[in-house]
Amino acid sequence: MSKYKEIKGFKVQTLASDTAASAIAAGTWASGGTMNTARNSISGAGTQDAAWGAGGAPPNPASKNEMEVYNGTSWTEVNNLGTARRNCGSSGTTTAGLLASGQNSPGNNLTNVESWDGTSWSEITDVNTARNGLKGGGTQTASIFAGGYTTTEVANAEVWNGSSWTEVNDLNTARAYTGGSGTSTSNILSAGYTVPAPAQTAVESWNGSSWTEVTEVNTGRSELSAAGVSNTSQLIFSGNEPPNSVKTESWDGSAWTEVNDMATARRSTAGAGTQTSALVAAGYGTADSALSEEFTAPSDFTQINLGQVYYNSGSNAFKVTETSVPGGAWASSVNVNTARGWGAQGQVGNPTAALLVGGRSASPASIYLNTESWNGSAWTEVNDLNTARHAMGGVGTQTSALAAGGSPVPLGASVETWDGTSWTETTNINTGRYGSVGTGSSNSDGQIQGGETSGFKAQTEQWNGSAWTEVNDLNTARYALSGFGTTSSTQVAGGSISSSPYYTADSETWNGTSWTEVNNLNTARGGAGVGGSGTQTSGLAYGGESSPGSSGLAVTEFWNGTSWTELADLAQTRQGLGSAGTGATGALAMSGHVSTPTVTAATEEWTVPEVNKTITVS
Repeated sequence: MSKYKEIKGFKVQTLASDTAASAIAAGTWASGGTMNTARNSISGAGTQDAAWGAGGAPPNPASKNEMEVYNGTSWTEVNNLGTARRNCGSSGTTTAGLLASGQNSPGNNLTNVESWDGTSWSEITDVNTARNGLKGGGTQTASIFAGGYTTTEVANAEVWNGSSWTEVNDLNTARAYTGGSGTSTSNILSAGYTVPAPAQTAVESWNGSSWTEVTEVNTGRSELSAAGVSNTSQLIFSGNEPPNSVKTESWDGSAWTEVNDMATARRSTAGAGTQTSALVAAGYGTADSALSEEFTAPSDFTQINLGQVYYNSGSNAFKVTETSVPGGAWASSVNVNTARGWGAQGQVGNPTAALLVGGRSASPASIYLNTESWNGSAWTEVNDLNTARHAMGGVGTQTSALAAGGSPVPLGASVETWDGTSWTETTNINTGRYGSVGTGSSNSDGQIQGGETSGFKAQTEQWNGSAWTEVNDLNTARYALSGFGTTSSTQVAGGSISSSPYYTADSETWNGTSWTEVNNLNTARGGAGVGGSGTQTSGLAYGGESSPGSSGLAVTEFWNGTSWTELADLAQTRQGLGSAGTGATGALAMSGHVSTPTVTAATEEWTVPEVNKTITVS
C-alpha cells in the first residue's frame, strides 16, 4: 500500500538564505549613525539604541573630553567630561553612567572617576590604582574593572559599590585592552594585550569572588570591544590582531563561535549592548573613525535541524541539513615529545589548546612528571607536575586544569591544579584512587568518577575550587572509563569492572544530582583508559581495550544524547590515551598504549564536514 506522502507529496519551505545553528550565528552587522567627532581609544556603554561614548584620542599628547549620546539613529553632543582622557573603564546607561581611570596623555594615568546623571559629569571617589586600558562592566552603582596598563600590564581588579572602590582577587594573567562585559558579580574579560604577546587569546570569567580561566577565543587580539550581560553571554568584535580586525565571536558559556564580520576593520572602538543586539562606534582603521555599526540577531530565523529540507531562493537550489558527525574522520597530526600511556584521563582542553599530563611507559617502567601543551600546531614541554604519576583524573583547559588521584597508590588522593604556568598541590580527594576519569571546565570546577584501589570504585567527587564533596555514586563501579561534559551534565561509558567479562559497555548520564543508566556502547572497552570528548548530548568515545591483554582499539563511537553509533576508526589503535575536545565535531587523541608494553607518540585530530549540503533533484 502506498503511503499518504507518496501520493500527496510534502511541503518544502522556501528560504532566502541557508539555515543557521542559532540566532546569533544568523546575526549581521548594519550601518548605524555617524558620531560627530571621529576618534579612537573611546569609552562607552549602554544598549544598541541608547548608548554613550566619551573621551578618546587624538590629539597627542592630549586626550578628548567630548561626550555623545546615541538614540538608535543619530549621535548628539552633550556636556563634556570634567577631565579629558582615553582608554577608560566604562559602564552604565545613557542616564546613569560611570567612567573610571584612563590617561590624559601618554604615561600619565589617572585615578579620577566621573559619574553621569543624564545631563552632566561629576567627580566621585577615585579608584585605588591609576591605569589605562582597564575593562569590565556593570552599573553606575555596582561595577567591576580589571587589568590595564601602568608602566606594564597589571592584573588588579576593583569593585565599585556606589560609594567606594574595593580591591578584589586579581586576574590570573596580567593584561590590558581586553574586551569586557557583564555585571559586578558575573563578568568576562576576553583577549587583550601583554608583552611579548600583544594579541592574547586568554579569557577569564568572574563569579563575584574570583577569576577563572575558561575556553580561549579563536582569534587573538587586543584593543577590542565587547557586549554582553553576564559571564555566559558575550559578543567580541573589532581589535588589533594585527592588523585591524573585522572578526566577531560569540560566547555561550562553554565555547566561542565565529559569526558574521563587521563591515569596517578597526581597533580601539567603543562597544555597547548585548550578545544579540550590539553596537560598535568610532576607533581607528586607516584613520580615526566616526562610524557606527549595529549587530542584530534575528528573532525570527530558521534553525538547522537534522534532516531539514528547504529551497534556497537566493541560490536557486534545494538543500538539506544533516548531522555532520557521522561524516567525521581522524587525521594524523604532530607527535607528542614524550610517548606515554595513562596520562590524565578526561578532556583537558580543546582541539587547538590542550594538555597532556603525566603518564608512564610500560617497559622499562617509567612514571612521568611531564606536561606538554598543544597550540593547534606544535607540542611544547611546560612545567612538570610536582609528583610523577599516571592514571589520574584530568579536568579543565590548557590554562586552568586539575589532576586528581593517580598511581603509584600512595598518590591516590593527592591533587594538583594548573594555572597556565605551573602546578600547585591542593586539597586531596576524599577517596584515593587511580584510573578515574575527570569532567569539568576549570581548576575550580571539576568532578572525578570511578577508579580503583583495593577494589573498583563507584564514588563521584565534586570540586568547587577549595574542597571535594562526595555526591551520588555511579551505578556501576569501574575504572579506566570514558567521560566528558560538565559538573552538572556528564556522560560516562565503558571501563574495567571486577567480574567476567571484565570490560563493560555500560553508559551513564549525570544530571547534577544523580546517575542514570542509558543505552550502552556498541563495543565494551576499558583497559588502560578510553578517550572521550564532547557534551552530554554530543560526544565521542574512542580507543580503549576490548579484553585483558589484547591490543588497543581504534573504534570510535558517537553519543547523540540517546544512543551510540560507530563511526570512523582511529588510524592508530591505542588505550590509556589522552583526549581533548569541545564536542563531537572536534577532538584530539594523544599518545597512549598501542599494546602492552608499546606506547605511541602519535596525535590524531577528529574533524567533520560542513552541515549544510546541496542536493540534486529531478
